[in-house]
Amino acid sequence: MAELALEDGYRALREAAGVVATNRDVVRVGGPDAAQYLQGQTSQDLLALPAGAATWALVLQPQGKLDAFVRAYRASGDELILVTDAGVGNKLVARLERFKLRTRVEIGLLGCPTVAVLGPSAGQALAGAPVAGTVVAFEWGGLEGYELLGTAAGDVAALRAAGVPSVSHEAYEAVRVEAGFPRHGSELDERTVPAEAGLVSASVSFTKGCYTGQELVARIDSRGSNVPRRLRGLLLSGPAGPGAALVGPKGVVGRLTSVAFSPRLGWVALGYVGRGVEVSSELAVEGDEAVEATVRELPLTGS
Repeated sequence: MAELALEDGYRALREAAGVVATNRDVVRVGGPDAAQYLQGQTSQDLLALPAGAATWALVLQPQGKLDAFVRAYRASGDELILVTDAGVGNKLVARLERFKLRTRVEIGLLGCPTVAVLGPSAGQALAGAPVAGTVVAFEWGGLEGYELLGTAAGDVAALRAAGVPSVSHEAYEAVRVEAGFPRHGSELDERTVPAEAGLVSASVSFTKGCYTGQELVARIDSRGSNVPRRLRGLLLSGPAGPGAALVGPKGVVGRLTSVAFSPRLGWVALGYVGRGVEVSSELAVEGDEAVEATVRELPLTGS
């Protein structure tokens, strides 16, 4: 089955299910002290996470800025899997190794392929095509489904045989941007404060106890999450490039981080805008063409 074109692939992800090739790094943390060690190194309560379940979590610098945004999956009592964006895995391994003192933990990057089955019918799709790879549930901003880790070509073939189409990267980018799902290298880097990117509510436990980088997260939350900038969705009047400045009446107030074409909403984007920029504000996108941007809450609905 050939890869669907943009519009059909987008519809599959929104209304049914589709398979998309993902470029993700997978880190294994195992050993008798694995869960206890990660409890002190991540923002989420991983000791309470049952085997077979997954949750979002942050690995932070001591100053509270971001090292890695991960999907943490508990494979068993003493083995956890951290799924993150491509290019982050080696840095994450080095970061976790740096704080490992007299702890019975093994940390390593797994060189395994990954795909995702996304859409409201993703569960039914997997039930109809049993796969060998590890299945990790996924949800963000209304985008839902499963990531498949260590997926062989036979798993993709089984899904296609069951009627689940492959969709393009362009279709995935459209639904990712609409959902506001941030990506390292675009929305996230080592300067990111978690509250700016909208990561805290899904990724932080405020009852679990101490972890590296906790002080900044707790202080910002106690002050009403009043940060200098926020990640927002934007509806664009035309195409623009990531990195383009967003300009208001008083000058530059933000910058685009990701841009995609949505068959439902037209050109859409993610970008950081300053604290004083209200939702529904009309901004100009700096560039050769006259492109306007309307600021929206995430996820993007078009209303």
